[in-house]
Amino acid sequence: MLSYRHSFHAGNPADIIKHLVLANVLEYMTRKDKPLDYVDTHSGAGFFELSSSDAQKTQEYLDGIAKLWHYRGHNDAIKAFVDLVKSFNDDTLAFYPGSPKVAEQFLRRQDKGWFFELHPKDSVLLTDNLAHKKSLRVRSEDGFKGLLGLVPPLSRRACVLMDPPYEIKTDYQQAAKMIIKAYKKFNSGTYMIWYPVVDRARIDLLEQTLIESGVSNVQLFELATSADTQEHGMTASGMIVINAPWTLKATMDSVLPELVEILSDEAGFYRSEQLVAE
Repeated sequence: MLSYRHSFHAGNPADIIKHLVLANVLEYMTRKDKPLDYVDTHSGAGFFELSSSDAQKTQEYLDGIAKLWHYRGHNDAIKAFVDLVKSFNDDTLAFYPGSPKVAEQFLRRQDKGWFFELHPKDSVLLTDNLAHKKSLRVRSEDGFKGLLGLVPPLSRRACVLMDPPYEIKTDYQQAAKMIIKAYKKFNSGTYMIWYPVVDRARIDLLEQTLIESGVSNVQLFELATSADTQEHGMTASGMIVINAPWTLKATMDSVLPELVEILSDEAGFYRSEQLVAE
């Protein structure tokens, strides 16, 4: 199934928590001079024009990055993220970076980036968006399987983002299965799984699968813009991070309450949990 295109959802609250976590992880991991391999298993087009027909059809960015554009708070992590997005824009909000362009801001000459995208149109767009850097490589292949061919990396340092479209229900368990396999091949890598909350039972199963897998040091960060519901539609999203930087939990503990206040309705909530100890 290749119908999903992220251009309809760019800049929404789910993107905020995903990319804020990603930026904080990569900022920490690139403090050392040692090379790093970054793997993005479901990359999308990588960069989005918010005036496009896709983005305007849903206007989901109005509930996300648009609400943070004039952020005047004092949280350094939120300010740094908004500044990152602003670096792609002039005075007004016109563009939003996907995970490939967020990652590009942190990856250095000695690092390598691996980006997978199966959608034919988005794969072409992604290639164009990353063409100026030879160290960033786009593959029109299945990212689930592609990840396993890249670990362990020659650099012995890896940061992985798995962000499938979840068009089919099996994606939840497929994501967990592939991350567990990659972890068993290379247990010192940092692995991130983004997930949407449409049916809470699927997230409960995803968490339990990881808890029972033998994987250690698992954290979860979730932003709910409204209460869980049995009706159709995403009410929350989150990031599960394996081998997170030691600074990430404290950062998200400070960020999430403020994001709930800015981006959620009265029933919104957040989760910041250590699912599995180190």
